[in-house]
Amino acid sequence: MSWLDLLRMSAGNLKRRKLRTFLTVLGVVIGTTSIVVMISLGLGMQQSLYREVEKSGGLTTINVTGAMTGDSLYGYDGEEQDSEKYIDDELIEELKGLEHIAVASPVYEMTATMVKGKYEGYIELKAMTPEGMKAQNLELAPGGRLPGKGSNLELVYGNMVATSFYEKGTGGGYWETGELPDIDFANDSLFLVLDQEAYDNSQSQAMTPAGEGADGGSTAPRSAKKHVVRASGVLAGSVDDYNADGYYVFCDLESLKQVLKKEFSGRVIPGQPTTKAGKPYKDFYYSSAQVKVDDIENVNAVADVIREMGYNVQTNAEYLESMEKEFAMVEAVLGGIGAVSLFVAAIGIANTMMMSIYERTKEIGVIKVLGCSLRNIKQMFLLEAASIGFLGGIVGNILSFLLSTLINMLTGHGEAMGFDGNISYIPWWLMFLSLGFAVLVGVTAGYFPAKRAMNLSPLAAIRSE
Repeated sequence: MSWLDLLRMSAGNLKRRKLRTFLTVLGVVIGTTSIVVMISLGLGMQQSLYREVEKSGGLTTINVTGAMTGDSLYGYDGEEQDSEKYIDDELIEELKGLEHIAVASPVYEMTATMVKGKYEGYIELKAMTPEGMKAQNLELAPGGRLPGKGSNLELVYGNMVATSFYEKGTGGGYWETGELPDIDFANDSLFLVLDQEAYDNSQSQAMTPAGEGADGGSTAPRSAKKHVVRASGVLAGSVDDYNADGYYVFCDLESLKQVLKKEFSGRVIPGQPTTKAGKPYKDFYYSSAQVKVDDIENVNAVADVIREMGYNVQTNAEYLESMEKEFAMVEAVLGGIGAVSLFVAAIGIANTMMMSIYERTKEIGVIKVLGCSLRNIKQMFLLEAASIGFLGGIVGNILSFLLSTLINMLTGHGEAMGFDGNISYIPWWLMFLSLGFAVLVGVTAGYFPAKRAMNLSPLAAIRSE
């Protein structure tokens, strides 16, 4: 008996019992859809991670921080300078001299306040060198450019910075009112306040009677200088387009250093370590250093060298590897949940095949007597089971694609969940793999019924009613 004859007989047998076949196929459809959609959620998160890594410099980027950066750059003053590992210009030059390093640039981060009319907002100011900013792969809106050097600060606003502003009087911001501030960040001039302590004190003084402090005595608070700043660009996207850099405000590092040294002359610059006496050091220290390696194969070797120098190192490759392990576990759990449905479908296939054997016992006996081989009988039943799995897999993949599209639409393509991109992602290999798995489940479920059909006695089968 040829494969064409087997296929024709199998199709005819499935058509004769349309409702039973439909319900069995439906079980496979639900199982396949469950697995594909569940795994697609994990893959969507993984794809979002890849995009974030690419935006932060790719897999060849290394982030270097001081051994005690969290303390030493934010108010810790209990240790001598030599006992700390700071990021300074000397270290940057040393890093540039290491083998396989293409770019080494400092990064300085600080909190600042911006004011425009009745609006005020706290922002994260991130100062970088031009080459460091280029390595950041910032995507600017049309007409924008990276900030230039000079005594006047130029800023690049993150596309989500507007949500950090609120009205001074009411305190209502975007997250409370749903309305964005009436500020054109690309063209308007804003006031930038770097001395947070002085500004907060002046705001507190404004709430007390004129000329009196909290204790009733006369006060002369230090006024906070307001720097007039303009934007050189804005990151592409709306406030609802999630971006890892969306809340940052970028500026040129040398320009910010000049402004800080001038404004805080003789005083401690925000974010800088101090001596035991509370005095500032003469050198300027950075929050971190961004290192770009010439090839991904050299990343781990360079990272080990920097660690031996006594600094903390985090590579995008290491971060990606650890996250991939976590995502693999998530995908396995989600896939396991979906596989339960397919397991139930397999029971349905086995039940359908067994019922088919009982109903076609005489038919099996006849074709055996006519000379049909046991192998052909086995192939016929396995082909029926495989057809159920194949049909269920095809329809399940189509339904999975439609559900994935619906999920992405309902979540605003991941924005509602804080993802950069689709929350559900179905690659072509997942569709083929799920289809093959559905067929395999069908064949496996139909194996024992097929074996039972092979073992039926021809004479006993013919005599049965």
